[in-house]
Amino acid sequence: MTQSVLTVAPNRHIGLPDLMGILNDQNTRAIDVIAGSGALSCQDGMLLLKGTEPDISSTGVTLTAGAYTLSDIALAGVGEKLNIPLPYLRRMAQDNVPALDYNVNTWMERDHRRFLVRCLRHTAGGSDGGVARAFLSDRFLRLDNLDVLLAVLDGIRDTGVSVTVDSCDLTDRRMYVRFISPEIEVLAPELLRNYRSPFDGRRGSDLPVINGGFILTNSETGFGKYSLAPFIRVKVCKNGQTIDKALLSRTHKGAKITHDDGIIDPSPETLRKLLELITEQTKDAVRAYLDVDFVTRAVRDLEQAAGIVVARPDETIKIVSKELKYTEEQQREILSHFIVGADLSAGGVMQAVTSFGRSVADADVAYRMETTATQALHLAAKAAAA
Repeated sequence: MTQSVLTVAPNRHIGLPDLMGILNDQNTRAIDVIAGSGALSCQDGMLLLKGTEPDISSTGVTLTAGAYTLSDIALAGVGEKLNIPLPYLRRMAQDNVPALDYNVNTWMERDHRRFLVRCLRHTAGGSDGGVARAFLSDRFLRLDNLDVLLAVLDGIRDTGVSVTVDSCDLTDRRMYVRFISPEIEVLAPELLRNYRSPFDGRRGSDLPVINGGFILTNSETGFGKYSLAPFIRVKVCKNGQTIDKALLSRTHKGAKITHDDGIIDPSPETLRKLLELITEQTKDAVRAYLDVDFVTRAVRDLEQAAGIVVARPDETIKIVSKELKYTEEQQREILSHFIVGADLSAGGVMQAVTSFGRSVADADVAYRMETTATQALHLAAKAAAA
């Protein structure tokens, strides 16, 4: 067996128990605040939020202003809402904090809107501040990762279909959970006959199996809607990609929050209805995506373009990367995976994109590889045939 040349990113692909532990910890420290110009300001580069930190004294508990470090995501939200260029904000945060305070406060005073600020305290119920992780419109509909995940697991359980969690990733932008059914297997000898796993050298011809599944994504910080999308995984190397055929989703925008400034909690009734909808959509996803005929059609569609020989890999991958806006570094990595994968076809380019996705440390980049792999296949086939 060929010795492994490339490796899977060690900081990714966590299991469901680990993900649940992280989400439970975050929920104990989470605080969401609706604030207008009178309730928030910037001081020493920190975001000050009135009425968010408990102050315990002999007379009781009062809420005082809390200081929260601005994450890059929150800083970008401030820039977007106040129309301040993000590179300028970053430069001030790095080199001239008083200028950052002045600019944010000056423009905030002129703005009469209210905003949703999503924070994580350093400690649960503590008064030692924390991190502002997102600065959003007060129309943003909060669908927290843990609630969404539990609703999806309920939907899977209700169907009685055998589904396993293949891998999970959590970033500051999104949660990713990939579900696979071990019962939904499709043989793909034509697609995999020349492919070799870049991770352990196993050949696709020895295990030409593709499993059907779906991927759950959700963002608590404004990076796209909750969604369930069909997902297939090559068994020999665990490379996976989405299928551009169907999508179940819920946008994170709802009725404007109308209560006074301060710490907010969602209406239990509103949250219950939203989560019930997600559970029902999950049942629809299981019925639609975990179907042998559905996966077979998806695989056959890929095979139509996959067999075209790529005579000039450097040039073809450069064209694909330009069209899909991959960086030069990503282009080089995809070429490396293409060479090690040893499948000199358009299908090999697709596999190189997905195997790079498994090896890259940034889960957000990995997801983009998974969602553009089919496009990369067709672009490579077109370029190779030209």
